[in-house]
Amino acid sequence: MTRSSRMPTPPALQSTRLERGLFDARRRLNRAYLVSLEDDALLQNFLLEAGIGDQDWHLKPSLGTPESRGADRHWGWETPGGALRGHFLGHWLSAAARESAVTGDPLLRVKLDAVLDALQRCQEENGDGWIWAIPPRFLRRLAEGRPIWAPQYAMHKLLMGLVDVHRDLGDERALRLARNATVPLVEWVRGFDDDEFQRILEVETGGMLEVWSDLLAITGDPVYSELLGRYDRRSLFDGLLEGRDVLTNRHANTTIPEVLGAARAYEVTGDERWRRIVEEYWRQAVTARGTFCTGGQTSGEIWTPPFEFAARRGEKTQEHCTVYNMIRLADVLLRWTGELAYADYIERNLLNGILAQQHPRTGMVAYFLPLEGGAVKNWGTPTEDFWCCHGTLVQAHTRHSDWVFYPTEEGVTIAQHIDASTRVLVEGGETDVRVEVLDNAGYVGPDANAGEAGDPRRPTATRLRVRLSGAALRVRVRIPAWIADEPQVAGDRERVSRGEDVLVIEHPGGETSVDLAFAFEVRTVAIPDEPGTVAFVEGAVVLAGLVDREVALRGSIQDAASLLAPDNERQWTQWLRGYRTLGQSTAIRFRPVHEIADEPFSLYFPILEDRSQ
Repeated sequence: MTRSSRMPTPPALQSTRLERGLFDARRRLNRAYLVSLEDDALLQNFLLEAGIGDQDWHLKPSLGTPESRGADRHWGWETPGGALRGHFLGHWLSAAARESAVTGDPLLRVKLDAVLDALQRCQEENGDGWIWAIPPRFLRRLAEGRPIWAPQYAMHKLLMGLVDVHRDLGDERALRLARNATVPLVEWVRGFDDDEFQRILEVETGGMLEVWSDLLAITGDPVYSELLGRYDRRSLFDGLLEGRDVLTNRHANTTIPEVLGAARAYEVTGDERWRRIVEEYWRQAVTARGTFCTGGQTSGEIWTPPFEFAARRGEKTQEHCTVYNMIRLADVLLRWTGELAYADYIERNLLNGILAQQHPRTGMVAYFLPLEGGAVKNWGTPTEDFWCCHGTLVQAHTRHSDWVFYPTEEGVTIAQHIDASTRVLVEGGETDVRVEVLDNAGYVGPDANAGEAGDPRRPTATRLRVRLSGAALRVRVRIPAWIADEPQVAGDRERVSRGEDVLVIEHPGGETSVDLAFAFEVRTVAIPDEPGTVAFVEGAVVLAGLVDREVALRGSIQDAASLLAPDNERQWTQWLRGYRTLGQSTAIRFRPVHEIADEPFSLYFPILEDRSQ
């Protein structure tokens, strides 16, 4: 029996989904982008490598239509001839598979089938199982130590996508393509002794260790156990086990996927060494390093020194890929331990990373979230960039429902305050669980002028309604770390008790409805090594000041309420989360950073103590 078979089984994909609200709106933006990309453009480099693609368009003749000159094709990192060409398709496969599995989207499923048909033809034309958009000679250059930009990174993405299509949709063809693609890689790996291959592993491999672990779990084929062992990068993993700082000033998103691979290796093999690697990585990356106010820890794609963030604020601070993969790592540790501090971490990074780095209207990605004063987010385009973060963007917004419900031996934990629902299979029946955010301000319909008056002023709490229907079930609801007062309970309150970091709902069967309120307040969060410079945070949400340069405020650094007041708080039936400064020479408006699109903004403000008070 593998380790993974002994771990709690999460709710089935088909039964867990987002409901209408902020996160579902962002998911829909992402779905529209996934559908908008043409199959031929997604496949362009695979078809060219296999010798079966239309090569006229990328020559850009001076005559003809924009389409014949390649205007609708993919550029940036996907430009024909680019070293990482083909990487995005793997992300697209993963995202399209998850979206199809969760929502039953028929259009995406048709597109997936067409893409798999084309990939199968490419593999047949190439021969020997080769399926990628880059040529085999890239691996030869890598082995010779010659300059080449991370071929295994690009190759991993397609393997990941194929494995995810199989896992989420049960598509055997996708698994067959992945297994056939393993053949030339195994032959290549076996051509090196251990020391030689350890040197090769020093160049970014993406999540190869994770995909070998996945394939081992799916197939039981010992060849994947062999590959799992060969991709054990000792310079990183042994350093972690020895407790040495192997992260500071190191490229973050090279190592996070490797540690996600270690996590999956532990789940599949049960070898405790892998688990110790994961736990030590988290300690070094988060516990012993600290974070920016947003929850991120990197700048310019590298890990900052422990608790030294002041000098690392710039136009390229928080990388989207790093945020997404660290959320995945926190999810792993939450599943292993049940410790809800990991859910607090996920919440901060979802709101101030994943949502903040997706354009709220176009759905495009910002590679970095800049933290310098007066910054603007640099948005990608639909077809002209295809950075690594385009890939994690499309995956991230198909997985929001993954972070909400966590099964336990006693029932289920609601870890995130997100509009979502699931069906939990329990002994003696099943239970439908629905989480509704009561003051969601993400939608105004034609009946907006018919809404109830409700509260006289904006609530200072996150308010949830949890509804349960069906068999008896124990439900634990996370009490967030940022809570400013005792949780408030209404409805079937006699069924609710207080735990250390949860509210426990004992559903006896039938119908239960409970309203919960978690009070928040605006507070200041200082840069660890520059305590006079702070961000303003409401609950888990970082507030962005709308300024075009760094601006100092005057007042008490300990009293955020004396510096900011609610602003423009009501619109029809909506409560808005705006603030404005008090007592400053120039008024500044603040909004949640995830609502910022093209406006210049600052997250950090030096505070000049007012000594006259």
